[in-house]
Amino acid sequence: MKGTVAQVRSYDRSVQLLMVNQFTINLGFYMLMPYLAAHLSGTLGLADWLVGLVLGVRNFSQQGMFLVGGTLADRLGYKPLIVAGCVLRTVGFATLGLVDSLPALLAASAATGLAGALFNPAVRAYLAADAGERRVEAFALFNVFYQAGILLGPLVGMVLTGVDFRVTCLVSAGIFALLSIVQIRALPSRRGDDAKERKDGERESVLSQWRGVVANRPFLLFSGAMIGSYVMMFQVYLALPLEVRRVGGEGDFGTAAMAALFGVSGLSTILGQTRVTAWCKARMEPGRALTWGLLIMGVAFVPMLVATAVPVPGGGAGLWLLAAVPPTLAAFLLAVGTMIAYPFEMDMIVRLSGDRLVATHYGLYNTICGVGITLGNLLTGAALDAARAAGMSALPWIALFTLGLACAAALYGLHRTGRLAPPVREAQPATA
Repeated sequence: MKGTVAQVRSYDRSVQLLMVNQFTINLGFYMLMPYLAAHLSGTLGLADWLVGLVLGVRNFSQQGMFLVGGTLADRLGYKPLIVAGCVLRTVGFATLGLVDSLPALLAASAATGLAGALFNPAVRAYLAADAGERRVEAFALFNVFYQAGILLGPLVGMVLTGVDFRVTCLVSAGIFALLSIVQIRALPSRRGDDAKERKDGERESVLSQWRGVVANRPFLLFSGAMIGSYVMMFQVYLALPLEVRRVGGEGDFGTAAMAALFGVSGLSTILGQTRVTAWCKARMEPGRALTWGLLIMGVAFVPMLVATAVPVPGGGAGLWLLAAVPPTLAAFLLAVGTMIAYPFEMDMIVRLSGDRLVATHYGLYNTICGVGITLGNLLTGAALDAARAAGMSALPWIALFTLGLACAAALYGLHRTGRLAPPVREAQPATA
């Protein structure tokens, strides 16, 4: 841990602040969101389909607006979008705790989603710009702070929600309000290199910029190949918990296994990310590291596949082990694969953008992967239902394992054909 702190201190103050900001953003978000559905259905008595609507509006507004958020960050600068996102989430989270009418809840949910679309691309583009040649290591540290917020947030939220969910909302809103003030006072203004190049000349239109990004074929191929990594990683929240509950039940066995599942996923990243990144960078090209990361993520589902061949014990230690060990091992391997891939993935987006319209590229990338996650989860849920109905419990794990192999093969192909090499930027005309 001392080594991680020393690495953080070696970066500029802006990079340090962005890492702490991301921890705080995730802390505030995850202390509230895991308990929102229970509040809507329990305290407010909304029907399940209305609960799904409120949650879906948040996801749709975020995924659908990432490209807009990234474009605005490239045109207006990174800091205004980061501040605007934090302020908007302050309002959204406070509103979720203070209103009970459906229109107000939908508006608040949309605001929290839009907030993420505003600050996510801007934060990553800002971090990439200020980290310079140390982008890979910076994104590794960024992931440590990111996962720490995810790990701590639900624990804080559980305590606060035990008092009142409205307290959770107001505390979370207060965190984002404080974060907004810190950004305004301490975060230096920063613009992308493309904005600097064009500040004295005619600005390219938004549609022209979007056409240029969409015409970046290597970037689109890379984005498509990486969709599977997000689908696989999301199974820590979908397929693996469902399997834990199916085997271990809703009692203490299932609860303990769920705790092990989430704890291993977060703690392994916090403790191992920087070491894994240093080891990979010293031995592999970025394309190879990405290939190995996705391959390991696919292999993560092999323990689940093996477990389907084991008869489910009637109870005792055998039942607990079967409910806990394969999913926890799968979660650990998914975390390892993500640790390998994530820093190189974030760096690759900058490389493939040619350091031009970086936030816009991040925004489109987030949208592509977000749509992929939605479709992937629908297919995974359908596979789980079909497997239970047909008595073929191995089906979902075979599908996810195959997905990992296919994505790793796609990345390997892009790497071998040179499509992951950064484009050559056109020389800028000299000015008098």
